[in-house]
Amino acid sequence: MSRRPSRLLVALVSTLLLAAAPAAADDPAPAEPAQAAPTSPAATTPAAPATPPAPATTPPAAKPPAQKKAPPAKPAPSKPSKPKAAKPPAPPPAAATPAPAPEPFALDKVVVLARDLAARPYAAPTIDLPKEVAGASYDDYRKLRFRRDRAVWAGKSRFEIQLFHLGFLFKTPVKISVVDHGQAAPLTFDKGMFNYGDTGIDKSITGPLDYAGFRIHYDLNGPEYKDEIIVFLGASYFRFLGREQRYGLSARGLAVDTAEPRGEEFPFFRQFWLVTPEPQSTELTVYALLDSQRVTGAYRFVIHPGSDTRIEVTARLFFRAAITKIGIAPLTSMHLYGENRARMFDDHRPEVHDSDGVLIHSGSGAWLWRPLVNGRDLRVSAFSEVNPKGFGLMQRDRNFAHYEDTEAEYHRRPSYWVEPVGAWGEGAIDLVEIPSNEEIHDNIVLFWVPREHPKAGGELSVSYVLHTILGEPLEHRLGRAIETRIGSSVVPGTGEKPSPSKRLFVIEFEGGELPLLGAKVPVIPEVVASAGKVSEAHAVRLPEGGRWRATFRLDTHGASPVELMVRLLLDGAPITETWLYRYTP
Repeated sequence: MSRRPSRLLVALVSTLLLAAAPAAADDPAPAEPAQAAPTSPAATTPAAPATPPAPATTPPAAKPPAQKKAPPAKPAPSKPSKPKAAKPPAPPPAAATPAPAPEPFALDKVVVLARDLAARPYAAPTIDLPKEVAGASYDDYRKLRFRRDRAVWAGKSRFEIQLFHLGFLFKTPVKISVVDHGQAAPLTFDKGMFNYGDTGIDKSITGPLDYAGFRIHYDLNGPEYKDEIIVFLGASYFRFLGREQRYGLSARGLAVDTAEPRGEEFPFFRQFWLVTPEPQSTELTVYALLDSQRVTGAYRFVIHPGSDTRIEVTARLFFRAAITKIGIAPLTSMHLYGENRARMFDDHRPEVHDSDGVLIHSGSGAWLWRPLVNGRDLRVSAFSEVNPKGFGLMQRDRNFAHYEDTEAEYHRRPSYWVEPVGAWGEGAIDLVEIPSNEEIHDNIVLFWVPREHPKAGGELSVSYVLHTILGEPLEHRLGRAIETRIGSSVVPGTGEKPSPSKRLFVIEFEGGELPLLGAKVPVIPEVVASAGKVSEAHAVRLPEGGRWRATFRLDTHGASPVELMVRLLLDGAPITETWLYRYTP
């Protein structure tokens, strides 16, 4: 039992946003109904006159009156004349000044477009699709397959581009151009690039269309086959992979007012520019123009495929109106339940999730770990930070036996790690956990929120690097929390009745120097609770695997929620990251 390849993306409060797998992708990116790109006015050239103008004519001069002849004058005595100097030759005609070469395409050009777009009122995109395209079912849309032999740069580069057809949930046309030798040229729609199967949809297409998005292929695992490494499809969503990974969570260009009462606003990419790489290049640059009701943006993505595929992201944002909460470097994932499940599910699989926790590398140098929870209520947590060094949604559990899913392969889902470039200043890392009853819903969102709220007419520049990894960030060398279990703290045989307010917490740590410490080393658990009473806190070395276990009992005394913090100390210094948890009885 596993979830279908499509994903239903849950928007918050009043907005429910579907995301389904595209026809051309094996395991497509989640998406929302994106919004269309405006049609750029065509450049015009003054028309030449049909016939050249006749040359101007000069009227003949009037005949002068007759005059009497004067008597001949006596000749003057002649003087020897000096020879006249030869006239210098006429200078050659000046050469015509060549027209200046057009500037090569770069981020600055997209910045101009974004700034100009923000200066105009927002215009919701519109499109008139054939009803067979607009009404395509999920199954029909999956049959619209891109022909691999028509890929952009096929046979000319290690990278190739395949395109997505409009239809089903993806009804917003996206303008896509290819930049070659510094000059951009649009990719015009060609239905010959697609195999329509038995849908008959191609017969309904009689006019020009655009594309819904694209995916990038690269010879990641060998020269025989170009693997899909990244897909841009739907709003500002994109997903990317490294070696031996399978699609799971997603990244976005921007989040606006997530979990705010007014409802979330979903920016979308109107246009992309794909820069033609050199034949043996190992990096690819993509530019994008983002738009929304209250913000526009110019983006540059420099993609480096590998075991740890990384993307260097540069964004310039321009605000039409004030925004309550702007989400930078947003990540979106699914968490149905883990070993710390807050609700019971009738499912044979021990765990079901794309991500099991949030990892933060604080500006202070501390490492923080927060297990994810699919509770009964919407939960929003804000981790205040100054110049954070990194944050991400992690899939730490790589043990197949903990998932028992041969199709979804949750143990191969990657983690996404955000590494800020430069000083981001004051703000908070916001975590949104949305209640969900099925694994087809993306119910986890994580992003950075600057302390200063964007104002109308304001601008914001930000840069960061996105990593997709199967392990931990290289800088993380402390012990890591890998399991969180919660149960009743009632001791059997005492006659005490179980209560949600009295719980036993069990946290297991591994890695760092923990495997080197013997059982008699005085490792101390530090436990802090925002309310209630903590008792019987212990740390013990487990007999196998070099793990250490911290346990404690909590009596909430009716408080809800209770914020908890645990870490292991040796000689007063932390030897593990800090485990954080919000317990709600």
